[in-house]
Amino acid sequence: MNPIIEANNLSYSYPDGTKAIKGVSFKVYRDKCIAIIGSNGAGKSTLLLNLSGILLPSGELTLFGVKLERGTAKELRRKIAVVFQNPDDQLFCNTVYEDIAFGPVNYGLDNEEVEIRVGRALKKLKLEGYENRNPYHLSYGEKKRASIATVYSMDPEIYLFDEPTANLDPRGGREIAGLISEINKTRIVVTHDLDFVKSTCSYTIVLNRGVKEAEGKTEEILSNKELLYRCRLL
Repeated sequence: MNPIIEANNLSYSYPDGTKAIKGVSFKVYRDKCIAIIGSNGAGKSTLLLNLSGILLPSGELTLFGVKLERGTAKELRRKIAVVFQNPDDQLFCNTVYEDIAFGPVNYGLDNEEVEIRVGRALKKLKLEGYENRNPYHLSYGEKKRASIATVYSMDPEIYLFDEPTANLDPRGGREIAGLISEINKTRIVVTHDLDFVKSTCSYTIVLNRGVKEAEGKTEEILSNKELLYRCRLL
């Protein structure tokens, strides 16, 4: 089976000279749920933005067998969706319906297909009846579900989640974990929530100060207390 994502020696430096990612390589296979874990400043969010094509790294990044570069980034980004940590960065319309419809409308889909996709997303994210609600009047957990719905309606091949359980209570975190588990597409989750990783992700990559420290089956990674302590995850 060919990987859906193949990263070889990825590096990324910000304009101020900060080296956020340093020579990271890995492969991701279709329909898997992969965790990228690390403490604050480990480079997780930067790597996520590299994978989405928002930030273009040095090295070689291949998505769906196509090398990500300036000439291919726009088309590849149609197959990838990012769910940001703060749902207020994702929700900007007057109603939940408009936010969820925004992606399909901008893909040029007809009204009937837009309605089908919005209805499907509302049902999947347990938001039926919220169509006319103002997103800014939702609870934080409801905003999290709405932000996932805005990308679910776009039917991407790869979902990228940045700290999906951040600022949620334990029950809300479990609910989001369950919803992500039910999405039958490739999912990459950046997080330092080890309980979420244990319950949801089959494979884990560990970053530490921009370097890949380890990767492997989640149960093996999470049982390595020395590794987790060294990477400031315990």
